[in-house]
Amino acid sequence: MFQHKSEWKSREDAFAAFTMGPLTAFWQQREEGELTGVDGIPVRFVRFRGVNNDRVVVICPGRIESYVKYAELAYDLFHCGFDILIIDHRGQGRSGRMLDDTHRGHVVNFSDYVDDFAAFWQQEVAAGPWRQRFILGHSMGGAIATLFLQRQPDACDAIALCAPMFGIVMRLPEWMVRQILDWAEGHPRVRDGYAIGTGRWRALPFSVNILTHSRQRYRRNLRFYADEPRLRVGGPTYHWVREGVLAGEQVMAGATAVTTPMLLIQAEEEQVVDNRMHDRFCELRAAAGYPCEGGKPYVIKGAYHEILFEKDAMRAVALHAIVGFFDRHR
Repeated sequence: MFQHKSEWKSREDAFAAFTMGPLTAFWQQREEGELTGVDGIPVRFVRFRGVNNDRVVVICPGRIESYVKYAELAYDLFHCGFDILIIDHRGQGRSGRMLDDTHRGHVVNFSDYVDDFAAFWQQEVAAGPWRQRFILGHSMGGAIATLFLQRQPDACDAIALCAPMFGIVMRLPEWMVRQILDWAEGHPRVRDGYAIGTGRWRALPFSVNILTHSRQRYRRNLRFYADEPRLRVGGPTYHWVREGVLAGEQVMAGATAVTTPMLLIQAEEEQVVDNRMHDRFCELRAAAGYPCEGGKPYVIKGAYHEILFEKDAMRAVALHAIVGFFDRHR
């Protein structure tokens, strides 16, 4: 296990060899499944099981992501002694869509994500053989997982959140955003259309991305979309943005309802979610007697939003923090 962790700091040096060799062999061991979500939408998931593992990490991905993208993270956590389960949220990945234009990032109610996750947890996680259950949520998945724990505070032993979507960075004043979203809500053709400044998925050059500093991981993620076009999701609808804003407010309002041990990891160079909400969330929990690990967000210096897909040096810091945190709650 220690030898595996030592690879985290230098994997990009021979990234192609790793992905074509050990990672491909690991991915071939996956088991894929499906459940029926809210309104009959098929929700896909993947699992990795080890004979001797008695702990499981349930990964809750971010917006537009698929479990296909999380193979490397699953590989690393599996080799630290965890079974792995990863869900594809409705409207993205290999799960079902709600709109004819499958590129539109859309959801009817943000709570549908949480209901799907709760059904997934009941069917695949709660009923499983593990001694301990952990959650790792990224971005939108962090909000979904946190709202799930507001409902079921005792569901897991500990949760780690990477750049959770407790607030969204907006380029317009908040009052103006709310006016636009409220207006769009009353006009169905606008409401379910792409939010201003967004559109169908397209491959952006690495030089303009604000998600990761890792050229290798960025290129690999683009190849998933090239190889499997059905994974592509573009910009969000106005309605999705409104639901996302309301979800963040719900997370903050219920911050003290989540008593589960929590590690909140924050990207120093964040440009997607609002880091101020992380700080406030941790303050609220601490005041209620349930502080996040360390009492405040654990900041990854220099990192962009996708901390778990960052350059080796930054990614390794986050991975060590996550695994160490879970190990302390054995």
